[in-house]
Amino acid sequence: MSDYMFMLESHLTADEARVLSTVQAVASEANTPLFLTGGAMRDMLGGFAIRDLDFTVEGNAAKLAKEVARRAGGEILSVDELRNSVELLFPGGVTCEIAMARKEKYSAPGAKPQIAPATIHEDLQGRDFTINAIALSLNRGSRGLLIDPTNGLADLGRREMRAVGNYTLYDDPSRLLRLIRFKTRLGFTVEERTQSQYRNAREAGVESRIPARALWRELRQIADEPNPAEVVRALADEGLLALYSPGLTGPKLNIAGLTRLVKAKQAIPFGVNIHAKNLGLFLYFLTEKLSPKEKAALIKSTGMKRAEVEEWQKIEAQAKKLETALKSAKLHKPSQVYAVASRAPGELLLFLLARSDQRVVQDRIKNYLQKYLPAALEITDQAVADATGLRPGTPKFAKAREEMIATRLDARPKKVVESPAVEAGPPAAQGPRR
Repeated sequence: MSDYMFMLESHLTADEARVLSTVQAVASEANTPLFLTGGAMRDMLGGFAIRDLDFTVEGNAAKLAKEVARRAGGEILSVDELRNSVELLFPGGVTCEIAMARKEKYSAPGAKPQIAPATIHEDLQGRDFTINAIALSLNRGSRGLLIDPTNGLADLGRREMRAVGNYTLYDDPSRLLRLIRFKTRLGFTVEERTQSQYRNAREAGVESRIPARALWRELRQIADEPNPAEVVRALADEGLLALYSPGLTGPKLNIAGLTRLVKAKQAIPFGVNIHAKNLGLFLYFLTEKLSPKEKAALIKSTGMKRAEVEEWQKIEAQAKKLETALKSAKLHKPSQVYAVASRAPGELLLFLLARSDQRVVQDRIKNYLQKYLPAALEITDQAVADATGLRPGTPKFAKAREEMIATRLDARPKKVVESPAVEAGPPAAQGPRR
C-alpha cells in the first residue's frame, strides 16, 4: 500500500470507506479509469477533515454513478448533463460527485463552455486552483499514484491559493466567489499573480456574468461551510453579496443570526452526525431580515426551483411543530425526549437550538445531543443481536434496540456507598530506630 493510500484510509469514516470501495469495484468491473480528485484530495493532503468524495473517471460518469447508487443505496441529488457529472448522497450522510474527465473551452466570460472528454492530466490542468488540481489513482496498475501537474502539493505546503491559468477567473467568474470562500475557510494567502488576476477581473465587472445556477451552486457550498457567517462577511466586504440580493448589506445582513447557527452546530459532540440539511437553515438565517421583495430577488438571481424554495421557507413552520412537541409536560423521562428528538430532522433541532426562546426546549435538545444520543450510539447492532438473538433489519430487532436504549437512558446512576469511617485509635508504639 502506498503512503497516500494509507493516508486516505486513515482520513475516511466507515461510511466513506464503504462508498469508496463500491465506486472502485464498479469502475474496475467497467474497466473505467478512476481517480480521487478535487476537494477530497485537497483536504486529505492539507490535513483537513474530508467533507465529501470527488471522483473523476475517464469514461461515462453518469452510467457509472447510476450503478454505484444502486449498489450502495445512494440517492442521485443532481445531474449535470453538459459536464457528465452526478452528485450523490449515501447512507450515513456521505456525499460524493462522480464526473467525467473533461476539457472546457469558453468563448466569453461566463459563457456556456464547450465540453470534450479528456485525460485526467488535461482535466486537472483546466481546473480552478492548483490545490484543487491533484488526483490519486485508484486503478489496479497505478493505485496510490499521485498526479499533480500544477504543483498544487507545494502550494498546500505554503498555504497559498494559486490560479491554474491566466484566464481562470475570467472563463468561469463564479471562481471569484470560490476564491473568497476557500481563502476564508482555509486561512490561505492568495498568490500575487492570482490576486492581480482577481483585481483585473473585478475591474472588468466579470462577476455580473455569473449564470444564475452557478450563483446557486456556490450558495449551496457556502451553506455547507463550517462557518458560513465568516464566508458571508468576507463576500460582503468584497461587495459580492449584492449579486444575490441588493438587500444583503448593512443592518439587513444577518451575521448575528448566522453566528448563532454556527454556535448551535458546535453543540454537537465530535463523532455524532445528526444528518442535518444545511441549505434551508442557512437561507433562513441569511434572509431573516430581508423584505419579501428582497427575498424574491434572491430567488430570481439564483434560478431557485420550487423544491429549493420550499426547503428554505417551510423550515420555520416545521420547527414550530417540533418545538411544541419538545416542550410538552408529558416528557418525563430521558427516553421520551430521545424518542421525539431522534425522529426529528437534524436541521429542525439546530433551528430550535439557534432560534427558540423556550428554555426547556433548549435544554432538552442539548441533553439529546450531548447525553442521550451518544449513549444510544453505544448500543450497537451486535450488542442487540447478542442480547436478543434477533437478526438486524427486522421490525422485532428495531423494537428490541429501542427498548435497550430506553432502559439505558432511564436507568438511575448507581449510588456510591461509602465505607463507614473507622475511628482512629491511639498511635502505635514505635520501637527504637535502627
